[in-house]
Amino acid sequence: MRIIHTSDWHLGQHFMGKSRETEHRAFLDWLRSFIVESRADVLVVAGDIFDTGTPPSYARGLYNDFIVSLQNTGCAMTVILGGNHDSAATLNEAKELLACLNTRVIGNITLDFKDHVLVLKDAHGHPGAILCAIPFIRPRDLVSSLAGQSGQDKKQVLVEGIASFYAGVFGAACDVRDELDSNSRLPIIATGHLTIVGGTSSESVREIYIGSLDAFPANQFPSVDYMALGHLHKGQTLKGADHIRYSGSPIPLSFDEGKHTKQILQVDFEGRLKKIESVSIPCFRTLACIKGDLEQIEKGIRELPRPAGGRSLWLEVEVATDDYLTDLGSRIQAMIDGQESRSIELLRIRRRRKTVESGPAMAAKERLEELKPGDVFLRRLGQEEMEGPEKDQLTDLFKEILARVEQGDLS
Repeated sequence: MRIIHTSDWHLGQHFMGKSRETEHRAFLDWLRSFIVESRADVLVVAGDIFDTGTPPSYARGLYNDFIVSLQNTGCAMTVILGGNHDSAATLNEAKELLACLNTRVIGNITLDFKDHVLVLKDAHGHPGAILCAIPFIRPRDLVSSLAGQSGQDKKQVLVEGIASFYAGVFGAACDVRDELDSNSRLPIIATGHLTIVGGTSSESVREIYIGSLDAFPANQFPSVDYMALGHLHKGQTLKGADHIRYSGSPIPLSFDEGKHTKQILQVDFEGRLKKIESVSIPCFRTLACIKGDLEQIEKGIRELPRPAGGRSLWLEVEVATDDYLTDLGSRIQAMIDGQESRSIELLRIRRRRKTVESGPAMAAKERLEELKPGDVFLRRLGQEEMEGPEKDQLTDLFKEILARVEQGDLS
């Protein structure tokens, strides 16, 4: 059995005023062709299909058209898992219809472990693996926050809750395997959409758990044959556990991902895990970030690569200076205009202070767009006189509200 593991498509992303529709369409066309070429049996998408809980109509169209187009590829099944950016309601609204197109959609968890166990069949209809199909686990769907709990208490309860859920689904998967054939050695695969201890994040990845749980310890996972993960946008392997993999996003979703080689993972099984192969995705848009003083930036612009596929290169510039130069934008644009043979679009200019300042002096030189919402909140919170536990509680509440706003979940 051959499985294609991908994740974090973020269809509908609005990137600094720019649509990613062209890149996403090119990726999906490429993926469909690769599925045919590789004779893949199953496609697993481990969360964050869409960039927001209310994706634009063109993004939904891309998603639906792609699934329909898979019907003539030989791919026997597609499995769609919800991520922290996805709305479970949006994903689930068409799940019964998509089931008629050999596509199983798991937008959110249920407390019946059997709902998350799928038998994966190859192109000939023969069982080839058992899948523990687990989407992003929202803490409120699993645990209840109790008054008086410390940050460490909340972390421990959430870790235990996630670990218990995985153990329950794994147990149900083992039962299904035994029912198929008591002597069966079908491999068991699991999915997840979360940060694992030791994973490398990027600028575009949101913190997904509220409170002090920044990452989940991998030793709390059950002993599956392969773990198909989503959420981190850089493809990576957990140190010391080659079977635990992040496929990463198919296109760069922030400037710091511009240098990442994007991939999908081709995973082969023959009774057990046989081979994991990283397959590079063509670059459909070049993102670049140049940092330094004006002289270094000018040199960096001259050395920028030629954009792929005739598309323009999107550029971010981070200027090392303590002062605002009123003509900074025009200076940098003039440097770009001097590169007549290249198509470069300057999307953002940021300032990096050379010296460390604090208080009114620093605030007077900052612009709101330089700060993230969390930075603004922490600055304001720092002006209050309160004890540590109170600050921690307010910070957790702010993170929860911000996460719901970003996901379009205001209920």
